[in-house]
Amino acid sequence: MKLSQKIPVLILAIIGIALTIKLGIIYWDVNFNDYALPSFCSINDYVDCDGVAKTTHSQAFGVPLWAWGLFFYLFVIMLCFVDKLKNYKYLRFLEVFKTPNAYIYSLGLLAFVISMTLAFVSIYEINKICILCFATYFINFLIALFARTRGSRVFGDIKTSVVDFINAVKIKKYLIAFLSVVFVGIAFLVFTSTTLIFAPNVKKIKSIEAFKNIKGNPYGVGGNVLGNPNAKVVIHEYTDFECPHCSILNIMLQRIVSELDNVKVVHHNFPLDTHCNSKIGVSIHENSCFIAKYALAAEFQGKYWNLNNYLFEYKPNNEKDILHFAKQAGLDVDKLKEDAASEKVAKKLEKSIDDAYNLKIIGTPSIIINSKVYTGIMPYYELKELLIKNGAIEKK
Repeated sequence: MKLSQKIPVLILAIIGIALTIKLGIIYWDVNFNDYALPSFCSINDYVDCDGVAKTTHSQAFGVPLWAWGLFFYLFVIMLCFVDKLKNYKYLRFLEVFKTPNAYIYSLGLLAFVISMTLAFVSIYEINKICILCFATYFINFLIALFARTRGSRVFGDIKTSVVDFINAVKIKKYLIAFLSVVFVGIAFLVFTSTTLIFAPNVKKIKSIEAFKNIKGNPYGVGGNVLGNPNAKVVIHEYTDFECPHCSILNIMLQRIVSELDNVKVVHHNFPLDTHCNSKIGVSIHENSCFIAKYALAAEFQGKYWNLNNYLFEYKPNNEKDILHFAKQAGLDVDKLKEDAASEKVAKKLEKSIDDAYNLKIIGTPSIIINSKVYTGIMPYYELKELLIKNGAIEKK
């Protein structure tokens, strides 16, 4: 490899290492450090390195993308010095890399293609960009550009590296070594992609999304009581029927009572709608007060959860649709309409909202377990572990 190629490639790889290490620190803070401050490149809702690091796209096969990048840049540096390194006794196997610049070009080009894919995902799917990530994408392009053999065609160096590799694995000892590395690599990636040990945020997101995709609520129950009426562990949930995460929590809690004994769920309405909740200032969900009254009215017919499950899943926003689902749930629709418009339902809803404010609840979903308030959705496995710690017992 010519010095005129080696020096710029080395400088670019070192810069790449510095950037990926910084990205690794950001990734660690976002995913493992609850007390970390926002990074310098989280400027607004769009230019947000922290936001990108929280998404499922920040890893591949359970390994953070910054780690893949770090490995790539270290490998590039190794290839730059392969001619000297192969002279050492225990590094003689590096002689298989007979055309290091061709390998660097091929890997750099591959890294750039992957980079462009990630840039597209960042801009059009995540709707956030990470400026440090984009800097590495540019570096990947420059590495390929400087490593390219002068005068060769675009695919010339790729062909050279492929032929070089094929000739290397024709030698038995190198074939065995290569297959061993592949086996260990696959085993490692299977482990990381299944445990998500290096991507806890992804594990949480996937756990929540699994419930988001459930249709028909297979854990749905009827009646007014959810769980063991005499349970010692009581979950008080405060939700809004138009809140997407509240729908997910509804399914989670019904699965919880199907798997854990000694647990009861008490549902409270906390509509983020100024029609009945004047303290929030601005309505977030315009129809949630209206829906909550019908949910409360169903309790007078002993079918609170029967109707609630329909309301959470389909989120009807008019009386016609609500009565349609009420009929499917087996309710007397005329009585339901009468009760929903009654003073007793209005007062019950008002008390539920007042109780929420007294408990310092300001958002949905919120749950209370053993007098402690948890706002927001948590992964199912965390919720279950929390309840077991508070005295819930696995059903036999």
